[in-house]
Amino acid sequence: MSGARAGDGKGASAGGAGGRRRLARDTLSRRVILDAAEKVASRDGLEAFTFQALAKELHAHPTSLYRHFRDKDELILELIDDLRARSYGGHLRATDSWRDDLRTQARHIHEHYLRYPVFAWQMAARTTRRPTEFANVEFALDCLHRAGLDDEEAVMYVRVLGNVIRSLSAMEAGLQALDPETRDRDTLAWELEYRRLPAETYPRIAALTAPLAAIGDPTVFDHALDMLLDSVEARVREKAAG
Repeated sequence: MSGARAGDGKGASAGGAGGRRRLARDTLSRRVILDAAEKVASRDGLEAFTFQALAKELHAHPTSLYRHFRDKDELILELIDDLRARSYGGHLRATDSWRDDLRTQARHIHEHYLRYPVFAWQMAARTTRRPTEFANVEFALDCLHRAGLDDEEAVMYVRVLGNVIRSLSAMEAGLQALDPETRDRDTLAWELEYRRLPAETYPRIAALTAPLAAIGDPTVFDHALDMLLDSVEARVREKAAG
């Protein structure tokens, strides 16, 4: 590992010319590290997030972090699941409406992505294999079972619903994470650039520029969710009739 030599374990050690002192050997915990990791990643971005940067934030030696997390990847996955738990863990409660329950879950996830945009693509692409993720999948499967789907169809729908919800949420969070000038330029493209397209080349776009500009990301998310839930209901009706 790179970095300065660790202290001798007798309390905090000298931290260099600036007079900063490292934490005592037993001061670090998984909770302390996770809180600092969120702060560093949110401030500097995941690309700049390293154990060295985290250790600097904690006034600790990088090697001390390895006593709690095997590597950066394990820490990121733990942090993602921890953020989920803090956003909506324990808030999912089954009601007498499977559709309302799935909608509630989807909106919790959507709001969570917008709350932590720096983690959006990691949250969308990775499987954390941790308690909050397990609870989410269990809840969704139970909703689809109550809807009337068989096991195979419930598994397929839970994957489709999860992928669409996470993908759309990540895209919207990614847009929000852009610098304001770039974000405004992309948003205005629907109102300006699309209106300038020649009607003889793009007749459908020319006829529909107003509604294209009016549909924003939150509206797209709600419509996509309704389409998927309608699909579940249609499949259940089809099974009952067949």
